[in-house]
Amino acid sequence: MYEDPAVELAAFPPPGARVLCIASAGDTAAALANAGYQVTAIDLNPAQLAYARRRLTSAAPPVTGSAERLLAAGRTAAATALPAWRPAALERFLRLDDPAAQAHHWHRHLDGTGLRLLLGGTLRPAGTLAALRPAFRGVLPARFDAVLRERLARGFARHPNAANPWAWRLLLGRELPGAAPLSSTAPGSRAALLSSVAPVRLLAGDAVEHLERSPAGSYHAVTLSNILDGPGPAFAHRLRSAVRHAVRPGGVAVLRSIREPGPAGPGAAAADRSLLWGVVTVVRL
Repeated sequence: MYEDPAVELAAFPPPGARVLCIASAGDTAAALANAGYQVTAIDLNPAQLAYARRRLTSAAPPVTGSAERLLAAGRTAAATALPAWRPAALERFLRLDDPAAQAHHWHRHLDGTGLRLLLGGTLRPAGTLAALRPAFRGVLPARFDAVLRERLARGFARHPNAANPWAWRLLLGRELPGAAPLSSTAPGSRAALLSSVAPVRLLAGDAVEHLERSPAGSYHAVTLSNILDGPGPAFAHRLRSAVRHAVRPGGVAVLRSIREPGPAGPGAAAADRSLLWGVVTVVRL
């Protein structure tokens, strides 16, 4: 999951609180449970929910999905065409721990004409994006190639690469040096984390319907990524009402969107080390 739970851990009430998240790949649910929260994870997709259940209950190794395969193809193309994007050169960049030096390196060596041509040919409607489902393709920002470059530049200028697992996964498709393999149950590995957390309540269903049907004030906090990417204003109004019903006063809602920011701005998007989000809204009720 390209989603940094440090955002939630900084914004949520103290551990012990009841929280709701999207199950997705299970990483955020595991991080919250490991921090001491009472976690309910919900997902509308039965296959996705089953995948999260396997990872949360039996430390099953991650499975490479279509998004990661697309990223891998992009890495190969970049490494073939651009010397600065070859794995050895990228690893030197990712070992930097000074955001100022990282920003300089990004603009001087990585974000050049070659990258702009490569991304422009793939991340526009006539390129690779044409293969995506229309519902997903339609929520991506116009000129997503330029938008993505700007988001990466923002993240590299703020977060030390040497301690950012999402930067390593995104650029090299591998874990931080020294980290145990994802399928390992060695202490400190992500698999060990997923197998040792407090039980997570897993539910199949629609998150908004679940919030609407829950008793008032059932949760202290919720985190719902991508839930507003696609639906229109009527759904957004329904979501706001459902959150205010199910989350007690003083609680928190975190909403992530891949879209470009509107008048309200990007919120906490720059604080999310996974680098990809356009808006991360932290709402205190």
